[in-house]
Amino acid sequence: MSQNTDRPDRRVWIIAAACSCGPLMSGLDSTMVNVSLDTLGATFGATLGTIQWVTTGYLLALALALPLSGWLVDRAGARRIFLGCFCGFMAFSVLSGLAVSIEMLILCRVLQGMAGGLLAPMMQMMMARHAGRHMARVIGVAAMPVMVGQMLGPTLGGLLLGHLGWRAIFFVNVPVGLLAICFAWFALPRDEQTSTRRLDLAGFAMISPGLALLLQGLVSLAHGEATAPISLIASAGLLAAFARHALRRPTTALIDLRLFRGPIFRAAASTQFLSNAINFGGQLLLPLWFLNIRHESPATTGAMLAPLGLGIFFALPIMGRLSERYGARAISGTGAALSFTGTLPFVFATPDTPYFILGIALFVRGFGGGSITIPSAAAAYASVPRESLGHATTAINICQRFGGPAGAAGLAILLQFGLTHAMTPDQAYRWTLWGLAGLAAAGLLAASRLPGRRPVG
Repeated sequence: MSQNTDRPDRRVWIIAAACSCGPLMSGLDSTMVNVSLDTLGATFGATLGTIQWVTTGYLLALALALPLSGWLVDRAGARRIFLGCFCGFMAFSVLSGLAVSIEMLILCRVLQGMAGGLLAPMMQMMMARHAGRHMARVIGVAAMPVMVGQMLGPTLGGLLLGHLGWRAIFFVNVPVGLLAICFAWFALPRDEQTSTRRLDLAGFAMISPGLALLLQGLVSLAHGEATAPISLIASAGLLAAFARHALRRPTTALIDLRLFRGPIFRAAASTQFLSNAINFGGQLLLPLWFLNIRHESPATTGAMLAPLGLGIFFALPIMGRLSERYGARAISGTGAALSFTGTLPFVFATPDTPYFILGIALFVRGFGGGSITIPSAAAAYASVPRESLGHATTAINICQRFGGPAGAAGLAILLQFGLTHAMTPDQAYRWTLWGLAGLAAAGLLAASRLPGRRPVG
């Protein structure tokens, strides 16, 4: 592809379409499984504490696998790893559908999470290599199928549960996966020359369990569990040890922490973290507000939140073009400002506030949230040398993925504090919604440090 053209080459769009198949299937699978937990618990006679490991184990395995993405790309190439993970994800999905016990199901989901956790980094890696300065535009369009999968997942999962049973939720990945693997096999370019870099076993033994404990601690914190501080303290110790190790051996460590010395990369990583905190925090808090303040039914609440998803969906395809024209700072900053603006009506709302006001606010908030991530990610990849893309992809994905649980846990703590300190429910939610607005303000501050003009690929 010529890097001087005003639009991406057709070949780049084919690569992007092939790459998006992996995260699409992973997102679809995750949302379908979420709606089946009650059914799975009844089928296997498992308690809620046990059955939640079907999703928690998947997420923890994802955290364990993520730090390996940069090293795997260097050793085997992005295409090979993408196809291998795709095949593994599909195979473990089939084994999940064949499970005869809750223990077997949880084990298969853990293995499925390790494969699925690498699909999104591989997608970003290949698009960063081939899209050049059009990275933001291409990844914005490529993210749309992923968003569609996450939106349709609960509905499709409910239909499969109602008509074909819980095993169909896992088996449906087979025909979809086979078609996607065939497409990716022919569409994705051959890998470039790989390296012989050895695996940083010492670093892996620190960062992977450190991230898994961090995720577990944040989830436990959000649920008010007493074990949360233990997980978070252990995580802090392991991650601090990894940071010391990586700074001493920057050329062989799993992640080159020197990337964070670059002001653009550091600003982009912060923006990515806060973007997911803003989005996941809203996904936690806003449904609860509708359920407990307006006293809507779960079905009505789901319908009322539709403008939020529509806002994200409409933002994705145009953010790339706008960021190419105006720069990551202007677009990500505007997105954070819109997220803040869309949150304010809920801060001051009452149970009698007309829904059309809240619907507009949700659309604005969704559009803003969908505008933050892509320009900042493109700025991060444009700020590093081509040979550092593996390290950069790993670091950015870690920052992005852990922003969501951190934001959700922080807001859950604020809400619980309000509810247990003599506040009325309305006051407690108002207090917590100010916290959600504060995350958007922090995102605006982080985005203000992004580059103000289009990066040159």
